Amino acid sequence: MTASTLPVPDFTARLSDRARRMNASAIREILKITQEPDVISFAGGLPAPELFPIEDVRRATDAVLTRYGAAALQYSTTEGHPPLRRWIAGRAGIGPENVQIVTGSQQGLDLLGKILISEGDVVLVESPTYLGALQSFQPYGPRYVQLPTDDHGIDTDALEEVLASQPAKLLYAIPNFQNPTGRTLSLERRRHLLELTAQYGVLVIEDDPYGKLRFTGEELPNLYDLALEMMGGPERSHVIYSGSFSKTLVPGLRDAWVQAARPIIEKLVQAKQGADLHTPTLNQMIVAELVDDVLPRQIERVKRAYGQRARDMVARIQEHLPAGIEHTTPEGGMFLWVTLPEGIDTQPMLARAVERKVAYVPGSPFFALGGGANTMRLSYSSATPEQIDRGLRALGETIREAMD
Repeated sequence: MTASTLPVPDFTARLSDRARRMNASAIREILKITQEPDVISFAGGLPAPELFPIEDVRRATDAVLTRYGAAALQYSTTEGHPPLRRWIAGRAGIGPENVQIVTGSQQGLDLLGKILISEGDVVLVESPTYLGALQSFQPYGPRYVQLPTDDHGIDTDALEEVLASQPAKLLYAIPNFQNPTGRTLSLERRRHLLELTAQYGVLVIEDDPYGKLRFTGEELPNLYDLALEMMGGPERSHVIYSGSFSKTLVPGLRDAWVQAARPIIEKLVQAKQGADLHTPTLNQMIVAELVDDVLPRQIERVKRAYGQRARDMVARIQEHLPAGIEHTTPEGGMFLWVTLPEGIDTQPMLARAVERKVAYVPGSPFFALGGGANTMRLSYSSATPEQIDRGLRALGETIREAMD
């Protein structure tokens, strides 16, 4: 027999049911079409590269290799670099046994989905919510229930009605400067959410990559801290916290963590052993070298820059976008949310925007059960004032064309 006479395998038919449920990231697909240098992209939530502490990372790398030598390049424990785990635990007022280092918060979400979600489990999500979480959870077969949101975050009265009518396994939320809307969950609703989920036995995944990037308003306690106080310690808390160094330090090192009760951490360890054994040793050591001195300075630097860019974007939206457009005004983070009049679909409108050399993320992929066709997410984090002005001027022309 020759190669030409042998049957070609039907690869699609051999895929698992889990693989069939996977889908591509809408944002990553959009980024492919915005690679031309003259396209102003408000699409990807990319930290500003000109703010990266390159020289500090260089010095930290030299210091780590000098101090640890070959150990910095060797395999390490699955749980993570002990000094880094101790630092995270100390900031949270818990023990290092409640901390698991992961390779980016996206891996943390995937591993949490793997250990917590069974086929058909009800997972409560904000409407809209972070599409990367939907992408992580989807292969495990959840049944999503969307929770309505407003300028103060999740409507917890609606949450109470949902919990009274059906059992739920998980609630996934981004309380601080939510992706995609930029909204922040109010303190009153944080407490109400925790009381309800504790009462009904629902685990809460608190995704908090932007919490330290507040540039205006009053800082609020995160859900994890409130739950520690309410429940009396980490082993009683029903909140699982996901944190990251990607938005506050640098994204390329891919260092993040999960803090939770030990039964959750123990299963995460097992799931991570099957995924990648451990997060890169050198990267963790570099981050540990930076957290005490460089990280606080870097956070302040990023907050100042993003605050100014957010103000610029809000001002240019009001100047260049047509009347009838609604938008959020974030107090921190990297995003704001734009709502156009009903009947306008931002998905096909994207191609016309790119022709004018500006890009955004259409809003519909952020809705677990569909909807939001007339919405879009804009990121201001990596744009200059001139790009914000020129990009929103072009976007305004595109929207007016669609409205006409």
